[in-house]
Amino acid sequence: MDSQHRPSPDSEQQTTSRKHRRGIGGIGWAVIGVVFFASLLAIGILPRLSQKSELQAAVKEASTVPSVNVITPRRATGATKVELPGNVVALNQTTIYARSTGYLRRWYADIGDRVRAGQLLAEIDSPDTDQQVLQAKAEVVQAQANVSQTRANLAKSVSDLKQARANLLIARQSWERWQVLVKQGAVPQQDADTKYATYQANLASVEAAQNTINSDSANIKAAQANAYASQANFQRNTVLQSYKKVTAPFAGVITARNVNTGVLISAGNGNTSNTSNTNTSNSSLYTIAAYDNLKVNVSVPQSLSQSLQTGQTAQITVRELPQRVFTGKVVRTSNAIDPTTRTLLTQLEVHNSDATLRPGMYANVRFAINRNNPPFVVPDSVLVVNGGGTQVATVTKDHTVHYQKVAVGRDYGTEVEITSGLTGNESLIATPTVDETEGLRVQPVAETK
Repeated sequence: MDSQHRPSPDSEQQTTSRKHRRGIGGIGWAVIGVVFFASLLAIGILPRLSQKSELQAAVKEASTVPSVNVITPRRATGATKVELPGNVVALNQTTIYARSTGYLRRWYADIGDRVRAGQLLAEIDSPDTDQQVLQAKAEVVQAQANVSQTRANLAKSVSDLKQARANLLIARQSWERWQVLVKQGAVPQQDADTKYATYQANLASVEAAQNTINSDSANIKAAQANAYASQANFQRNTVLQSYKKVTAPFAGVITARNVNTGVLISAGNGNTSNTSNTNTSNSSLYTIAAYDNLKVNVSVPQSLSQSLQTGQTAQITVRELPQRVFTGKVVRTSNAIDPTTRTLLTQLEVHNSDATLRPGMYANVRFAINRNNPPFVVPDSVLVVNGGGTQVATVTKDHTVHYQKVAVGRDYGTEVEITSGLTGNESLIATPTVDETEGLRVQPVAETK
């Protein structure tokens, strides 16, 4: 009975094999499940991990690249007002010197006096000049008398010539008649020869009278020339005598008086001292300036020189006259740029009929200028001044720093004009520091206004 119910060895092996196969199938399905779930996790997690790493790398890179605020230069307006300093000078100013030597008898005008053209300013006592005038006048009288005498001599010579010609005619006729009588034998030959000698003597007298007339004519020309010279000398001395009275060459204001009564005055402008209390010669008598019209000299920067035109008007103000605004007109320029200051000397004319403005004043001149190619305007904080000159720090397209040299124009206080060095498309670092070196990689951030 026991043998009937005990399994055989082959049955046990089959049973064991089936159990083993069932065990292997469960493990396979477990492995497959694990791989499946792992794939799902990889698909969901790995991209996130990659994005996270990239984000961390970007954050790390951003933390190492500095950020800078950048701005773009803007174009200035075409119409602008320019205020420049100017010097007020007299339109006509001169120094008056003496033309006559002598002692100052009296002066009639002092500093600050308004005088008209031709007004008497001073008188000089010059006895030497007076004597020279008298002598020149006597020489003129003598020369004129000499001319009269030579003319009288010429008249006498002409009369003598006429008489000689008449005598010559009579002598010739007598000689011709005696020749006929000699041929007829009525008179001897000796008498005919005597008539011929008389004829020859009268012929010589005519020639002598003619020569005398020629000589007298030459003497008259010489006497007339001498008379002209004497008259010219007299007129010159008369003019010098008139210089004893010093007059104003034009209407204006006396700005300097350098003489006192009794001072010895020397003619010309090469005199010595300029004192007024000692008896010495002076370099000048007066200085006079015309006030009705004045000039204002302005040095215009080279960048604005092409915008000024002759005839253009400008407003002129003086600090001491805050309520007055004068109008000036550009009348001329030097047409040359000063190589030292790089400016153009410009001259304006301003009417000053009430003599409010005075030569030597400091004035402000305001021009209204239309610029065809206005410059760029940037904040003054973008400028960097170092050994390389005036520069601005720009950010290139590849986000690196580059320093560009520029030329600065007008300064508005917080802003300045850039006349050259920029195209208008640059990104300028708003406030560059020493950390922004050439070629440094930066992150530009547009500055908001």
